Amino acid sequence: MFDAGTFLDASLLVAMGISLVAGVLSFLSPCVLPVVPPYLAYMGGVSVTQMEGESSARGKVFLSAVFFVLGLSTVFLLLGFAFSAAGRLFLSFQDVAITIAGVIIIIFGLHFIGIFRIPFLNREARIDAGDQGGSAFGAYLLGLAFAFGWTPCLGPVLGAILGLAASEADMAKGTLLLAVYAIGLGLPFLLVAAFFPRLKGPMNWLKRHMRTVEKLSGTLLLIVGILMLTGKFSDISFWLLETFPGLATLG
Repeated sequence: MFDAGTFLDASLLVAMGISLVAGVLSFLSPCVLPVVPPYLAYMGGVSVTQMEGESSARGKVFLSAVFFVLGLSTVFLLLGFAFSAAGRLFLSFQDVAITIAGVIIIIFGLHFIGIFRIPFLNREARIDAGDQGGSAFGAYLLGLAFAFGWTPCLGPVLGAILGLAASEADMAKGTLLLAVYAIGLGLPFLLVAAFFPRLKGPMNWLKRHMRTVEKLSGTLLLIVGILMLTGKFSDISFWLLETFPGLATLG
């Protein structure tokens, strides 16, 4: 029988929080945020101008956005399952794998902060899902294409979450981490689709501060990498349990 108390421990809650923040930062990244309005408009079979002024157009866009998010979530859930299964399969080599993953994630973090630049991380491979604008199936295909095609750009942040999934060596927990990441990335798409006129101003402001977003992403990667190298996730779990004793009932 499934035991929620054993499954949801303080360490997993920390990893889930990191996954959620990572998903939001992925949405705010320079290769995602600027193309959100035209992508949503294309998926809904409307123009960006119609998205601004017609509620019926936003309804079509929102429905397409739901299927788009389902598409990208499909890929992330499969990745979470695969990486956590790999972590379980190679459990005897897990410490070495986590150390290597931690070093790589730190290198990615230094790239985003600007200490040095890794050229291939500055481009993304955009996959064309064909002339499917305006259909739910087309939006789902675009979600699949988005998850695969933006890997060079999303890769460092996504890689950190996949590293956490592999370190869990538990397929259910690893898949949950990627589901939370998908929520962090997908929910903003739905909010923009539903409230585009109101969010247009904040989105423009964020576009002007992309460098800050990159530095925040780099800082998150550095933290995750250091935690993986030093094995400090358990220390954070203990701190949470001391600060919030009620969490002790979870695990």
